[in-house]
Amino acid sequence: MTIAAPRAGSADVNLSEDALLRVVVRIGVPAVASALLLTAFVSLDSAWVGHFVGAAGLAAVSTSIFYIWIIVSIAEMVSVGLTAVAARRHGERRDEEAARAVGDALVFALALGVVTALIGLLALPHLFALMETPADVTALGMRYLGTYLAGSPLIFGYFVVDAAFRAAGNTRLPFIMLLCATLIAATLDPILITGWGPFPELGIRGAAVATLCVRGSLCVVGTLMLRRRRLVSFGAIDWSRIGTIVRVGLPTALTGVIFSMIYVVMTRTTQQFGTPALAALGLGHRIESWMYMVGVGFGAAAAAIVGQNLGAGKPDRATRAGWLTLAMTGVPGVIACVALFTFPAHLAGLFSTDAAVIEEATRYLRTAALAQLVVSGETVLEGALGGAGWTLPPMITSTAITLARVPLAAWAAMHWGTTGIWWVISLTAIARALAMMALWASGRWRRAVV
Repeated sequence: MTIAAPRAGSADVNLSEDALLRVVVRIGVPAVASALLLTAFVSLDSAWVGHFVGAAGLAAVSTSIFYIWIIVSIAEMVSVGLTAVAARRHGERRDEEAARAVGDALVFALALGVVTALIGLLALPHLFALMETPADVTALGMRYLGTYLAGSPLIFGYFVVDAAFRAAGNTRLPFIMLLCATLIAATLDPILITGWGPFPELGIRGAAVATLCVRGSLCVVGTLMLRRRRLVSFGAIDWSRIGTIVRVGLPTALTGVIFSMIYVVMTRTTQQFGTPALAALGLGHRIESWMYMVGVGFGAAAAAIVGQNLGAGKPDRATRAGWLTLAMTGVPGVIACVALFTFPAHLAGLFSTDAAVIEEATRYLRTAALAQLVVSGETVLEGALGGAGWTLPPMITSTAITLARVPLAAWAAMHWGTTGIWWVISLTAIARALAMMALWASGRWRRAVV
């Protein structure tokens, strides 16, 4: 009797053979836990800034986040493309080619991170001028964002490491590593901000350093773990492989970049109502991000499951995986809707003690409550479509709806103030979710070539 050798980095669940519900749960739950853990740390980071630095510091972090989204979106270009390519190769049982794709992607991502950091640091003074933020917010924002930009290469590397494990069907190990890194960074966060003991007082820069510690350490440790599991190998870069990764991932990256730039423009609309409105905009996004990240986690799982099943020649199973993964977000969506509508002031109070900020954020959160029921439809199915390598139509659809926010928000602000802006954000989020469901139902993604 011949015993087959184990596959490189094989997980304890077979994405193309095991019962589909088991696959979704075993891959999805750790991915969601990782996404929520990152969100918890970022939320804690904002809370420390709000309490120790004040409303201007919170507004600085809130406005910086739109540019951080751009950085993350560029990193996701490599992550999404690599997930589609590596998952498809794993599904085809071509594990060595998957490992080479990871190695090429990691080198490319680190180089891209260096370029992004240099351009961002050179443009830093102009980034806040574009938003016309108050002088105190601008000064703090430049310190926070500048520190974050300096760590861009490690952030880019982290996204590749995470995508490599996910494409192979392993989401538990990345979660365990993330948990350890987050606990350490969460301890460092207030220490670096306030300068406890032998540590220097870094103020708002300390919050950015703590954030970089999470993803930076995971980039280094994760790469070593990938080597041990034969999930990454290095050699002469295959530029045709990089081209495929970029072709698949670029539409998703452009979606994120355009989304972020639209928010930069909307910040100018919001800032006319003062610093509390700016802080509430970012604070609202922080709180909403909990449900959003549930979708991101399940979307990451859907990408791997869909990619591997298409590679294994099982498109019907891939279709069911997308819908089943989306269904898993139903209960969290209801909980988020009830929480945002019932306890908005309490949630806002976790991040700020400023009465004006809490009042404005309460209006934002009550307006956003309804969207929580379906918002995961966008992130889950965008992940599934990315895993199939079909990213251009989702980009066009999502971007068109998001672009509509600019004139709609300006018009709504004239008639209903910030409440009008909050309603525009909520209704367009619902529209994007419904559009992704329609694209998934069309089935055209089945014909994508990776």
